Amino acid sequence: MTLAELTAALRDSRGFAHKRDISDIVTALGHSLPGGGADLAQAVPVGDDCAAIPDGHGGYLLFAIEGLVEDFIERMPWFAGYSSVMVNVSDIYAMGGRPTAVVDALWSAGMQPADEMLQGMAEASRKYGVPIVGGHSNNRSARPQLAVAILGHAKKLLTSFTARPGDLLVMAVDLRGAYQEPFPYWNASTAAPGARLRADLEVLPTLAEAGLCDAAKDISMAGAIGTALMLLECSKAGATIDVDAIPRPAGVPLLRWLTSFPSFGFVLSVRPEALGDVLTRFSARDIACNVVGQVDDSRTLMLRQGDGRQLLWDLNTDAFICEAIEDGEVHHA
Repeated sequence: MTLAELTAALRDSRGFAHKRDISDIVTALGHSLPGGGADLAQAVPVGDDCAAIPDGHGGYLLFAIEGLVEDFIERMPWFAGYSSVMVNVSDIYAMGGRPTAVVDALWSAGMQPADEMLQGMAEASRKYGVPIVGGHSNNRSARPQLAVAILGHAKKLLTSFTARPGDLLVMAVDLRGAYQEPFPYWNASTAAPGARLRADLEVLPTLAEAGLCDAAKDISMAGAIGTALMLLECSKAGATIDVDAIPRPAGVPLLRWLTSFPSFGFVLSVRPEALGDVLTRFSARDIACNVVGQVDDSRTLMLRQGDGRQLLWDLNTDAFICEAIEDGEVHHA
């Protein structure tokens, strides 16, 4: 596959399409609120992994929610339940926080597949040490649906709005896993000891609290490149990414990996003077970590492979999720 073909495939991917839908939702919500969206701006504007609300004591309450796509629930109800907790936990750590508890909203036609979803949620709750403290259920639904919300707390935030030109883009991924076939989910979680999973994630808040990093985002369904694009858009920045520098499991085709959702994966924007400490902390946990590019002020995302370069996205002319909230309004290109 040529770099041009890879770029086109990423732009047309399902993960990119789902993320582009965010702009319509945020814009509609902002237009419906008094002040045209000012109420959407808390400690960080919309566009981050969690809402961050000052707790009045120098820290932040973190609040997030994730919904699962229907085909995933129908084909893998246990893993869908497990993932619903896992991805919420990842969102909290991506913001430099630690999770407190989760609640769920579950719809099913009787206890199948509700029972399997709940078993998966319970296992993830145990492994990640995050209690399920309540929720909502409906066992008389025509189709299974699942959404899980999480509460957490951060002493110091990592956000998507603080990448700066001159920063190094770093990707950290747990490669000790396998695909949850046939889906694009790289599972490095279900077979791992819970203590190790929790200690691996603890790297993120310790980076924030040590002042080694203040910009990060967890790799989502948009994949490694799409997640980097969201971070750059929120920070009003651009970058060039070397696709061959992205940590990748042996034998996995590049396009499949770039459209995958890893159970542990983060994009960080790191000041050059902090790079050594950041790499050392991930390496100590056996997490694959590498510099994949550099942040600039172009507001474009270029992909590089060998001597080739290809424009993936121009944020100057085409928003990806939405423009940051400014002056109390949601600006959508």
